[in-house]
Amino acid sequence: MMKPLLEVKNLTKNYHDGPDSRNILSGLDLTVNEGDFLTILGPSGCGKTTLIRCIAGFEDYEGEILVDGNAVKSPGIDRFMVFQTFEQLFPWKTVKKNITYPLEVNGLKDKAELDRIAEEHLELVGLGGKGDLYPHQLSGGMKQRVAIAKGLALKPRIILMDEPFAALDAMTRNKLQAELVKIKEHENATVIFITHNIQEALTLGNRVMLMSKSGEIKINIENTIEQPVTPASEGYGEMWKMLNEALWEEDK
Repeated sequence: MMKPLLEVKNLTKNYHDGPDSRNILSGLDLTVNEGDFLTILGPSGCGKTTLIRCIAGFEDYEGEILVDGNAVKSPGIDRFMVFQTFEQLFPWKTVKKNITYPLEVNGLKDKAELDRIAEEHLELVGLGGKGDLYPHQLSGGMKQRVAIAKGLALKPRIILMDEPFAALDAMTRNKLQAELVKIKEHENATVIFITHNIQEALTLGNRVMLMSKSGEIKINIENTIEQPVTPASEGYGEMWKMLNEALWEEDK
């Protein structure tokens, strides 16, 4: 039996920020295998972002989070997070320097190798030749591509994505979804991706999880729809309806 890459055991999170503070996450158990693309749905406030912030090492918590069997106690380069905001790049650094900075911090000093890695990953996200631009010269979609390239360059074990395409127009969002599927296949990356969009969850994920407003897992299923997924794909309508009804129940 394959050993999971990520194991979350009895995860509970409460900020204890008032006398009536409630658990954001309550005894949550989750396993993610290497190469999985897990998309997470759920109503606002259900703990989706808190969950991946705990996995990223940004939050303390009760329970266990293991990556490759090692306990997560703090951030590390084995996990990389892409946020919803476009402003996650250093504005004073070029695109190339934004990608190479984490590599330099982690000990890689060879300039030729740094340049090679930056160019390789810019090509991978469709931004070849853009390395000398600054973030203010990029569109929102291009900034998100750079953020993805920056993460991939670190060769993380898990990429965590918190609604990275939510603020983009529909055409750009669809294009980046298609590109992300190709990148995931090329890199055999393991991705955990938060979204409020059922179509996005089904388009991207080989697994789809839906959280309840009480911070628990309500649905965790394999997505058996054949790639590339479109609303016309066999089985799409039934799965979309099931997830939509489950979300409606949580929003009552």
